[in-house]
Amino acid sequence: MTHKLIPALLASALLAATPSLALAQAAPTAATAQQGQATKVVLDASSRILNTLQTRKAEFNKDPGALRTYIDSELNRTFDRDYAARLVLGANARGASDADVKLFADAMADNLMQRYGSALLTIQGKPSFRAKSETALPNGRGMRVATELVRSGSESTPVEYLMRQVNGQWKIFDVNIEGISYVQTFRTQFDAPLRQKGIKQVAADLRAGSMQAGPAGNGK
Repeated sequence: MTHKLIPALLASALLAATPSLALAQAAPTAATAQQGQATKVVLDASSRILNTLQTRKAEFNKDPGALRTYIDSELNRTFDRDYAARLVLGANARGASDADVKLFADAMADNLMQRYGSALLTIQGKPSFRAKSETALPNGRGMRVATELVRSGSESTPVEYLMRQVNGQWKIFDVNIEGISYVQTFRTQFDAPLRQKGIKQVAADLRAGSMQAGPAGNGK
């Protein structure tokens, strides 16, 4: 389960945020009600996404474009894609325009959706999704929502969401799966190509498929 989760969870800005949501059905309890708003966003999204994937599975299998449209809508709703892209770009974002950052963010997400989007439709069973804690990030950067995926007969998988408020709404900007950070993973992968080629060319390569993002992508 873990080896299958990590590629999907790190697949794109949205697939970093939502396959873990989609692979687990939220189980609200009295304790959940005591959690903060950031945790509530995660739990609400998990139920919404799982239910949609189940009810529209036949449609999405028949029409991959509809799946991509749905995922993109969830991306805009739950994930701070451009901020996450700036973190991935790191030093390479210095002096970059908002348009270039968005170009990179969209190209990476689209590339990863092409590779891993169908994984969302192969979910088997209904693992439980359990909130563990919510703690403030240093320097007022937001919140860390600690959760775990629980399956019968298997060890739980820890998943942490780093979130910040955007226009009064909590949005995810990084995901840690068993200690593996989405932002750090892609920052390491893309650092050399970005330094050599620049943001626009890397985005073009991702769009063309000559560079692959995600596990085993190696930035090539």
